[in-house]
Amino acid sequence: MRGLILAMAIGVVTGTSAVAESPFVVEPIEIVEFKSVFGRVEARNRVPARSRLGGTLVSLTVEEGDMVKEGALLATVDDEKLRIQLEANDAQIEVIQAQLVNARVELTRGEDLLQRGVTTVQRLDALRTQVEVLQGQIEAAQAQARVIVQQAAEGDVLAPISGIVLRVPVTRGAVMQAGETIVEIGGGGVFLRLAVPERHAQSLKEGAEIVIEREGNSRTGRLDKIFPLIENGRVIADVEVGGLEGLLVDARVLVSLPVGKTTSLMVPTQAILTRFGLDYVPVRRGADDVVLRNVVVGHESQINGEPMTQILSGLVAGDILAVDHE
Repeated sequence: MRGLILAMAIGVVTGTSAVAESPFVVEPIEIVEFKSVFGRVEARNRVPARSRLGGTLVSLTVEEGDMVKEGALLATVDDEKLRIQLEANDAQIEVIQAQLVNARVELTRGEDLLQRGVTTVQRLDALRTQVEVLQGQIEAAQAQARVIVQQAAEGDVLAPISGIVLRVPVTRGAVMQAGETIVEIGGGGVFLRLAVPERHAQSLKEGAEIVIEREGNSRTGRLDKIFPLIENGRVIADVEVGGLEGLLVDARVLVSLPVGKTTSLMVPTQAILTRFGLDYVPVRRGADDVVLRNVVVGHESQINGEPMTQILSGLVAGDILAVDHE
């Protein structure tokens, strides 16, 4: 039965059209081997906006997906203790100012008494010193008040960069510690990061061209940077490629990565005929003799802009195919 099927298939190819076709000589071709891996879209700059002040989160003006400008107010943290300290400091300044008013009155009286010879110069110097001490205490208290005001102002959480809000791990009313992340912002564009098995580390080359598959379309990119540290058996590499701006951060993208070269027999894809689940190629055995030879095919590649298919078995170098080939 199989012989009958093969004879029928040969009869289709050995007609006049097959004889008129130009030959193709099968030769080993060096092809690039690709490894399919998933890359992850990452923001070029991923910066947390942190709380500089411990306290209660009283306002939160952004949420995930919002676009923000550098310096924009994102949230406010309030520390009730600072307000109490400021009130206590103001009260202390009022007390010292009252003491200063009294000290200046005593100094004026002492100067009058010195002119009449009732008091001594030493007593007058002590009164002047007391006035200067009180003035210094007021200045110190005012400086302390400015420190408290500055600490309260640090409750304003500002955007460190322009970009998109990626994560807001807290809610209004939460108790915050100094240095805790309130908002995470991604900016500066996006790039593709790969985690490649370490067995392919030596074959990776910076500047190599890779193929990115997205929504059924292919586009090329460039291997921009290979990190020297292997983590969990993976080599981390960054890919420079355009057209990723519309993707979400941390989205996964299928990438075909060149990991080496091999020599294979390649034939034009159009030369392969499929009959009843088997693959055949037309092989010339003479000027007018063409037979179909059963082959096992591998992957398909683009070579010089022409679709070519790898032949795993069934052909040898030097075989001549009867196909249209430029």
